[in-house]
Amino acid sequence: MTAEPVDTPTAILQSAAAALRETTFDDISYRSLGDAVGVSERTVYRQFPTRSHLLEGLAQWIEQAEFPLPAFVTIPEFRAAARDRFGAFDASPAFAFVCARAASISPTVESESTFLTRAIDGMLETEYPTVNARDRRRVAATIRYFASAQFWARMRTGFEMSAPEISDVFDRTVGLAVSGLPTPSRAPR
Repeated sequence: MTAEPVDTPTAILQSAAAALRETTFDDISYRSLGDAVGVSERTVYRQFPTRSHLLEGLAQWIEQAEFPLPAFVTIPEFRAAARDRFGAFDASPAFAFVCARAASISPTVESESTFLTRAIDGMLETEYPTVNARDRRRVAATIRYFASAQFWARMRTGFEMSAPEISDVFDRTVGLAVSGLPTPSRAPR
């Protein structure tokens, strides 16, 4: 019987996430990650050549593992999902702050638009079919930012807001962002 191969990058990210429960991201060393996973420090560097690579990878892993959004099709469903997510950020602030910090750095790899961005764009296309793609992307980018860990972190630290208060700001912002979009019944003729 052979052992299943270990997914080294995922194991490193899981180890880093576990370490966040005890220390800050800046205090996590590549050596300690290697020791925890059973690989050399050099192997960790091969997978994540810089701290920015590690931060970005960890944030993506945390987003998927700790803060997944349920499926949504309508704006009210999206608002409810974001409200739940802000509550999850409040429940795991160390993870949320890592996600927020990663969002503030330049990407280390070429990446396609995230699932969340594509889902928001699809939702807007369904609810506002007459809006051109460029305007829809602008509104999607606005809404995506206001649903992000980065926005949560700014409201949490800058204004000492709780998840319900942040959700209220988010709801008002979404309302403003879509208020000028023509609905099928208001479409220009």
